[in-house]
Amino acid sequence: MKKYIFILSIFAVFAACKTETTMKYEYPTAKTVDSSTNFFGTTVLDPYRWMENETDSDLVAWIEDENKLTQDFLNQIPYRQQLFDRLEQIFNYEKVTAPYMRGGKYFSYKNNGLQNQYVLFVQDDLQSDPRLLLDPNTLSTDGTVALSTTGVSKDGKYLAYAISRSGSDWNEIYVLDIETGEELSDHIEWVKFSGISWYKNGFYYSRFDQPAQGTELSTANINQKVYYHELGTPQSDDVLIYSDPDNPTYGFGADVSDDQKYLIISVWEGTSGNMLLFKDLTNLNSDFVQINFDFDSDYSFIDNINGKLLVMTNNNAPNYRIIAVDPQNATADNWVDFIAETENVIQSIDITPNNIILEYMEDVKSVLKIYDYEGNYQKDLELPGIGSIAEISANKVDNFIFYKFSSYTTPGTIFKYEFDTENTEVFYETQFAGLDLSKYVVEQVFYPSKDGTKIPMFLVHKKDIELNGKNPTWLYGYGGFNISLNPGFDVRRLLWLENGGVYAVANLRGGGEYGEDWHKQGIHQNKQNVFDDFISAAEYLIDQKYTNSDLLAIQGGSNGGLLVGACANQRPDLFKVALPAVGVMDMLRFQLFTIGRAWSSDYGLAADSKEMFEYLYAYSPIHNVDATKEYPAVLVTTADHDDRVVPAHSFKYIATLQAARPNNINPLFIRIETKAGHGAGKPTEKILQEWADLYAFTFFNMGIEPVFE
Repeated sequence: MKKYIFILSIFAVFAACKTETTMKYEYPTAKTVDSSTNFFGTTVLDPYRWMENETDSDLVAWIEDENKLTQDFLNQIPYRQQLFDRLEQIFNYEKVTAPYMRGGKYFSYKNNGLQNQYVLFVQDDLQSDPRLLLDPNTLSTDGTVALSTTGVSKDGKYLAYAISRSGSDWNEIYVLDIETGEELSDHIEWVKFSGISWYKNGFYYSRFDQPAQGTELSTANINQKVYYHELGTPQSDDVLIYSDPDNPTYGFGADVSDDQKYLIISVWEGTSGNMLLFKDLTNLNSDFVQINFDFDSDYSFIDNINGKLLVMTNNNAPNYRIIAVDPQNATADNWVDFIAETENVIQSIDITPNNIILEYMEDVKSVLKIYDYEGNYQKDLELPGIGSIAEISANKVDNFIFYKFSSYTTPGTIFKYEFDTENTEVFYETQFAGLDLSKYVVEQVFYPSKDGTKIPMFLVHKKDIELNGKNPTWLYGYGGFNISLNPGFDVRRLLWLENGGVYAVANLRGGGEYGEDWHKQGIHQNKQNVFDDFISAAEYLIDQKYTNSDLLAIQGGSNGGLLVGACANQRPDLFKVALPAVGVMDMLRFQLFTIGRAWSSDYGLAADSKEMFEYLYAYSPIHNVDATKEYPAVLVTTADHDDRVVPAHSFKYIATLQAARPNNINPLFIRIETKAGHGAGKPTEKILQEWADLYAFTFFNMGIEPVFE
């Protein structure tokens, strides 16, 4: 393999922070192979298919060379360490979650500032001091073991908890005695996309068969099954509860009603649409009863209230409604609207002893409404401003709730609301040292996309901003899988704002901001709408004099990485920096790896029809690199243990880009993190290192030397 050569002319002085200097990058040579696939008469070459084999020795060497090239570049940026130091400084504050009650005890998570992982605490009541129950930071020396899922037994004696290693989606489940902290002998492996639902002396969970050695991070995840594990027994004795061998691509989640009367199975195949089944646990010989029979809509079990199963669904209700299902007569013609659909989208629902709390989204902002057990509206719960509810903690014992509110300029504040007194008080307020958030303002604008559709976008910046077209701007987007980008606080953005930057979040079609209709406008053959929305956001920011194309960076992760890759291909002239993270870059083969097949509910599959192939092929990032155009500075980020979007997507994209544009004026780099995955569970140290590199790369390529407050 040809080693890279990094060449700087004698005039290229990094300390001057100028992008006009003459720079050349001789990228590591990635071998090409003779591989291709024929789609409906079109032969698609795939010269980097070998990169899909994570154990390939040539790939290991290529990764090493690419990382060295990137790190050598970043190491020469004089303010890189200062960026890390500033991020570490502003990140170092206590972060706390709202307490939640399970089994008569209260649990919460806390990070004292720079701990790699949040720590789990327990209290017997809200007046007692929290005591440490589980510290994931002690499970590894480098913080790469993370706590992912927990479940508390109904009697409050045991905690079942799942951990992930190095960012992988694979989980292992262990059990703790909550009083003594003693770890029991229980150990369950090969768990993925599973909850932990207690019933009597054990719990339900979902797992896959053990994959072949060496394929754990890439092999397709099929034939998931639901098991019941009884405490103190080996995993080999776990009882198979539900599977569907005739449909190996189906996945299953198990939940138990709060009164322990019903076991609910959610059956899914894609990221949208599911089927619900339930079983009467008071009669173990009873059969599963199916509530619905297709994947056309989403159904979420809420609880058993007054003998009815409450379910949230977008069936015949794009903004969602709550239906009551009679367990004795569960067919659709017997469903009753418990809370009807409104013009705003239901985000979540929580149950208290006498009330039901619904969180709605109105123009991407949270609204809380209170209903009684008959589904009658009672009142709105006033929120402190325009922002989002990050979490709600409610149960059927306490006649109060906790909710955590935040916005782009307001860190998480936990409020406690008492139903009896209708009183709201601050339970916990995040404290910063030396950070003045009052200098910044949030505005929401609505701009026209290519087809005239109005798209909402949040803009965060200093109050005294001058609209002169010279403000560095960071545009973020996602646009997929019915996921909404709600306003929330992230202290890492402050470093950008401190330097006069504008932070913009576009609420693109494909997300869930306006319900299922909004989602469907950005999927399958409508996916180009998402890219048009994002490109139009960039054009709006330039037209309105917030910035110009030499000061505009775009970022997105996962499906958002696809967004950035596709838009950089379609309009490379519009951006100065492109930062695609863990992106889906090969739209013809994504379904072959891990859980990729589930994304076809949003993307479609190239093999399904000539029309679908041609549509995917037309925007697939690795298949649409334009060798004739100058590209923005590109820093792809991925990780070696990403088994959600396998890193081969990013490898193939950057190899294609480097080969097509070897003389690109702007650098085309990739940063490959080790012992990390798709993002969840990433230790604080790695987060700060990555963001220091993203900022260093962006500031340098914009010709900006940052200031540090």
